[in-house]
Amino acid sequence: MEYDLNGTMIAANENGYLESETDWTKELGSLIAVTEEIEMTDKHWDVVNYLRTEFLDNHGNQPNMRNITKAMQKAWGDKKLDTKAIYALFPAGPSKQAGKIAGLPESRRKGGY
Repeated sequence: MEYDLNGTMIAANENGYLESETDWTKELGSLIAVTEEIEMTDKHWDVVNYLRTEFLDNHGNQPNMRNITKAMQKAWGDKKLDTKAIYALFPAGPSKQAGKIAGLPESRRKGGY
């Protein structure tokens, strides 16, 4: 599979995950979001940017749902934020769907905590 970004073909695996996270740009993330039927908001980008930072700056770490929720509670100043709110942003699974939009390798995580 490939993504066509303004005439440049970007390689992805059969599930739509980029072959190389270094190919990612915010514009490409927006294109991937369209294919995922996600309309990106600032909160969506907060999750995507958090996942990218964790992966790139923390030795390939792919946070679980609990850590994503805690990070977004802190970022958004919402101590009552729960996993349902994150799933509302990424219904196909925040780790996997947001990770795909973030240009990260496919997570083998099963979900949950």
